[in-house]
Order: sequence, then structure tokens, then C-alpha cells
Amino acid sequence: MTRFEELLKHITHDHVYIQTHNFPDPDAIASAYGLQQLLKSRGIISTLCYSGKIDRHSTSRMIQLADIEIQNIDKLPSVTDDAEIILVDSQKGNSNIINMTGDEIICIDHHPTSNRCVSPTLEYRFHDIRPDVGACASIIASYFFENNIPMDKNIATVLCFGIKIDTKGLSRGVSDFDMDMFYRVFKLADQNVIHKLENSTLEFSDLKVYSAAINSIQVYGAISFANAGFNCPEALIASVSDFMLQLKEVDFSVVYTLRDSGVKLSIRSEDSLHDAGVIAGRALTGIGSGGGHASMAGGYIPYEYLNGLGKNDSEEISSIIRERFLAQLS
Repeated sequence: MTRFEELLKHITHDHVYIQTHNFPDPDAIASAYGLQQLLKSRGIISTLCYSGKIDRHSTSRMIQLADIEIQNIDKLPSVTDDAEIILVDSQKGNSNIINMTGDEIICIDHHPTSNRCVSPTLEYRFHDIRPDVGACASIIASYFFENNIPMDKNIATVLCFGIKIDTKGLSRGVSDFDMDMFYRVFKLADQNVIHKLENSTLEFSDLKVYSAAINSIQVYGAISFANAGFNCPEALIASVSDFMLQLKEVDFSVVYTLRDSGVKLSIRSEDSLHDAGVIAGRALTGIGSGGGHASMAGGYIPYEYLNGLGKNDSEEISSIIRERFLAQLS
């Protein structure tokens, strides 16, 4: 029995919700869309949903070009307590996903399970969590091939783009499995569409964020810290963190943005001795949460754990972040 066949055994409704993490990126949306088409081939209807907003032009463009229907949870019709929910590219309990009404019965993800999450064995009827995989879209692609389910050009295109984005063009956190799935979807994808998407990743307003980060960067040894300004979009923080890692003097990057309710962080590492996910978790213990892969991770600090500090106290908060990460990296 394949993993997709096992997954199907645990769905009891004719309709399910497929929920991505908040502020979904191309990998999350591609994975959700691919799973939607897989379920459709077996007679199960699904609604794609998320919380937050689609905050990157390239992601919105992918949704438009692929004609993907995805709704904000706030705009969904009434969801009942017994609704069945499948989580993709995230896990229940993480700071990057809200707990919507219904029962999270299945989880498909490629991130390590953090200590904030309940054990997958106890939390879901079925889970397929593979931290050694670089993109969730690779897992979804494998379901098509393992079950001989036809994959049209539209599906192949979004899965191909999702894998490319989450592995930074097959250069970060990529596994042999990702490479195999990418090669197979690449042959089926519309490369003209992917070219259009890859050439629309920056907006004019993004330059202000890069400027703020560049002007605030501080480097300690091979570790950089940068403030991306107030309320920087989720995906853009990650892009800025990747950008900082391109400096020859830097092999560990921490970029953060202050928001109304707390501080969002993106962490990147090229140092094999410093696992970004482990370092983030340890550095933020007691004031927030953090975790992820060895090469890329994220974190969040609610202001309530910062002894009265808030969005107007960027210097003090920056100092706390630096001290905590440097203590773990020393």
C-alpha cells in the first residue's frame, strides 16, 4: 500500500479542507493544489485555505496563472466542528499556523516536528512528515508517480516551481528525493510559465526592506543580524536572510521584523556545525519559539514575553536577539 492509499483510508467525508501555513509561499500552495487534484481523482472534493495573506507577487502570479482557488479562512462559510482538515507544509501547534475549527486528521510536511507540536502519532490519523526532504511539493509529486495518477502540465508547473523556490534553485536543503521528483515534474511542466514566475519575485517596495536590512546589518565573526523594518512580509524576510548569507563574511544569518504583536525571525546557516533549527529553538527558549531545518529556520517572539517591550523598542529587542543567538553560537 502506498502512502497516498493509506492517507485515503483515513478520510471519512466527501469534502475536506486543505490548510497551509499562514502567509503561504509557492511550496505550500503548490502542495495544497497538487493534493487537491489527487483527492479529486478519487472523488473527494476539497477547499484550499490559509490564514494571513498572500504577500508576494510571484505567489499571487502563480495562483493566477494556474487558476488555483484558495480562500482565506476568515472568508470561509461556516466550518463545523467535525470538518476534516489536512495540513500541508506545517504542523499543528507551530506558530505559523492557526488552529481553525474542525479536526486536523492528516499532516503532510517536510519540517522537523518542534517541541511545540503534539506527537504526530497522537495528533493525526495519518501523517507523512519527512524532515530530510527539501520541499513539501516533492512529497506530493511522489504521490502522483507512485500511484500512476496522471499529472497535467498545470500541476507539474506549480509543483516544479514550489520545489525550486523552497530549495533555492536546488541549492539548499535538497535531497536525492527532491532531485528525482524535480526531474520528473520538470519534463511535464511549462517552462515558459516558470520563467515568468522566476522573473517576478521582486516588487519595488521590496527595495525599501532590503535597504533597511542593509543599513542595520551587524556582523559578529561570521554571524550577521539585520532588522528588515516594521511588518515585513513573511516570505520577504526569508529572501532577505538568504541575501545576507551571500556575503562572503557570513555563514549564519538572522533577519527579523517587528510587528504589532511580536517579532518574526528568519534564520539561515551554511555552517555544518550550526544547525539553524536547533540554534533557533535554543535561542528563543523562554521568550518565543523557533525551529526548522539545519540550513533554514524561523522563529517568533510575542511581546508579552519581553517585559513590556513593544514595536517601538527595536534597539532593545535587537540587542536581546543578538545576545541570545550569539550565546548559542559561541
